[in-house]
Amino acid sequence: MEYLHTMVRVTNLDDTLKFFCEGLGLKEVRRIDNEAGRFTLVFLAAPEDLDRVKFDTSGTPLKEGIPMVELTHNWDPEEYSGGRNFGHLAYQVGDVYEVVERLSDMGVTINRPPRDGYMAFVRSPDGISVELLQKGKPQAPKEPWASAENIGSW
Repeated sequence: MEYLHTMVRVTNLDDTLKFFCEGLGLKEVRRIDNEAGRFTLVFLAAPEDLDRVKFDTSGTPLKEGIPMVELTHNWDPEEYSGGRNFGHLAYQVGDVYEVVERLSDMGVTINRPPRDGYMAFVRSPDGISVELLQKGKPQAPKEPWASAENIGSW
């Protein structure tokens, strides 16, 4: 068995891509616009995962087995709730403080700040819970995060 991707439905593709690509640093791997089905699929992967895969001349991965997030955007408006009912996405990051600060500067609420220098939780524009884990050992506690309170749920 090989993990392929996690699919999340999104209401605003531009806002969601800004969160995942500019905020978290993921890269778009593939996009499928399906006119008949009236939806767009966008597959995203972490840069380090992209380094492990070869692509054909069209940019399509030759091996599907890299971990990806599939954003599904239905063109006709739908309301989604319970973004947390599947659990959460988790990403290992090189500097949890740098990522959290970048997201905070973008106006993203930090639901569970990285008080321990190791773990934080944020939410995408569609309410998807995203866990950020420091690669390697936890960093030393750092303000303002060390004394920051939880906001909302994750």
